[in-house]
Amino acid sequence: MHSRWSDDEARDYCQRFAAHGEALALRVYTSRLIGREPELVLHGGGNTSVKTTALDLLGRSVDVLCVKGSGSDLSQVEPAGLPAVRLAPLRELQQLDRLSDAAMVDALRGALLSSRSPNPSVEALLHAFLPHAFVDHTHANAILALTDQPDPAAHVRAAFGDDILVLPWIMPGFPLAKAVAAAHAERPGVRGIVLAKHGLFTFGATARESYERTIELVDKAERYLRRQLGGTPAMLLGDPAPLPAGERRAFLQQVLPIVRGALAQSVDTPLGAMWQRVVADARCGDLVASFSAHPMARELCHSNPITPDHVIRTKGPYLFLPRLVAKDGDACRREVQHYVATYQNYYDRCARQRSGRMLRPLPNVVVLEGVGVVAFASSRKAARIAADIAEPTLRVKAEAHALGRFVPLTDDELAEMEYWPLELDKLGSVVEPPLAGQVALVTGAAGAIGSGVVASLLAAGACVYATDVDEARLAVAMARCNAGPGHLATGVHDITDAAQVAAMFDDCAGTFGGVDVVVPNAGIAHVSRLDRMDAERFAKVMAVNTTGTLHVLKEAARVLRAQRTGGSVVVQASKNTFAPGAGFGAYSASKAAALQLARIAALEFAEFSVRVNVINADAVFGDEQVKSQLWETVGPDRMAARGLDADGLRAFYQKRSLLQVPVLPRHVGEAVVWFASQRTPTTGAVLPVDGGLPEAFPR
Repeated sequence: MHSRWSDDEARDYCQRFAAHGEALALRVYTSRLIGREPELVLHGGGNTSVKTTALDLLGRSVDVLCVKGSGSDLSQVEPAGLPAVRLAPLRELQQLDRLSDAAMVDALRGALLSSRSPNPSVEALLHAFLPHAFVDHTHANAILALTDQPDPAAHVRAAFGDDILVLPWIMPGFPLAKAVAAAHAERPGVRGIVLAKHGLFTFGATARESYERTIELVDKAERYLRRQLGGTPAMLLGDPAPLPAGERRAFLQQVLPIVRGALAQSVDTPLGAMWQRVVADARCGDLVASFSAHPMARELCHSNPITPDHVIRTKGPYLFLPRLVAKDGDACRREVQHYVATYQNYYDRCARQRSGRMLRPLPNVVVLEGVGVVAFASSRKAARIAADIAEPTLRVKAEAHALGRFVPLTDDELAEMEYWPLELDKLGSVVEPPLAGQVALVTGAAGAIGSGVVASLLAAGACVYATDVDEARLAVAMARCNAGPGHLATGVHDITDAAQVAAMFDDCAGTFGGVDVVVPNAGIAHVSRLDRMDAERFAKVMAVNTTGTLHVLKEAARVLRAQRTGGSVVVQASKNTFAPGAGFGAYSASKAAALQLARIAALEFAEFSVRVNVINADAVFGDEQVKSQLWETVGPDRMAARGLDADGLRAFYQKRSLLQVPVLPRHVGEAVVWFASQRTPTTGAVLPVDGGLPEAFPR
């Protein structure tokens, strides 16, 4: 590991944050250097501080501790993310023998210079009790590999010599702060403090000194590991061999819907039992694939994490699945049920007395034999964070195993951290969006209706796989959609090709783990009277609007059946299915056939609890950036027939409806979200989104 300090960058930070003073500006700079090094911290881990001065309300200079605030991420921290706390009242707390967590939080908030600041880190007292101007705390992977051992002190002494303190695992907060302060007082000349199974504290008179001491010590730990292990641990060398790289993605596409379905949880709601689903983030690089193929993989996966700071993201043990089990829905569910029973036992033994509410007992991380690691969570962001942590965790466990014997925290120690209110507070009390954990697939996403459906699904929290045959138009349409709590992925596929449709569902499964909401929306039009109809043009319309819908329904059934968690199919038909127009025979016939396919699907898909409904929209024009391809086709003919320009045509269709309102793409999108939320037991329904056209009323 190398120092990334740059004098030029340091000067830039001092200029950028001049109003906050040089000390805090440099603290921000080195905090970001630490936060951007994944071998030191990940996703909000670690904390930093600087002791400096600030002006109080009376203009007096007071000594303060600027320490990372709860919820801040070191990689992008701003001065506001290092709230100023009066130093004197914090240091007075060192006189106490014990201090409850609630009292500690009250003391920290009471010492803040601004009531608008975030809560200071739970490690704030430790930073305050140390005398140094700058203090850095990391969860460096190399340090964890040294200390997740039967005798961590022996490895620390061998790696660093005698000028580094080693403390056993101590619960963070006031107990750890007191222990570190006492140990440092006995040996004030130490260059750093290693906390077994937790991480590293370094300090210095300047930001650079403290930061570069962290880098120096972690580099020494990495070099020590390489010397002791002779290079890469045997577990990561690919013997026995994992699946070849080219086959791992295909295997994931096959089994992720099965595994994801097994990880869904049925929960009781006022509307009845509902599925609480999760989305996936899979990693199948050579390192994790090699780990997962090794005979020790199961044992190490089932052990507790390398540091308890990870438990809120990944839980303790990971679920290990042999490939044959992952492919078998019943066997996979038995393994998941065993994990749940084991977690229930852990909660009863170690956590029930700490909390009256058990956290979700299902695994957050699954290791697939010879393939890699997959993280699951209710949002793509949370799954990505868990996967980012799980990847290096497997490597550290392999290193610790090769160094001696991997010894994590005990179940009691882990439960104290997992159910610690101050740790759970880091996750916040976020209200889940209505489609959290759901995956939607939308065809024809480049058009006005398609992009409106995608935008609404994303806003409702779904992960959306948006596809179209026109790559350029898809990019333009999706550039406006990628907002909200959901997550967007795209693909280019021709739904008239059955093989491409199968590949489309496989790609969606490999990206998000499966699919829950399928919206066959792709469609084309052709204007011609029947007596002049070109048979090839008619067949092309039928191929997209009818046969394409059939292909999508067929592949949707394959994935939804494998998941065993129900789902929703929402077919985009048209008001023309009930109220066709002259010159519009190809489109009207094809959409009527698609509606009939949806009705048949409602009968057949009910066998595996999937609801199939239809939306009949009309006069959805879109805008200048994302135009309706249908109206680009039929608009000129309709304008010529009625002697209208484009604005006049829009006004005509608006005024002919009962409600006399424009029908927007987001109206269709909201209808899809309503069906997907399954708030009523509805299948086989046709919902008009047309402003009210009596001749098109479903009947």
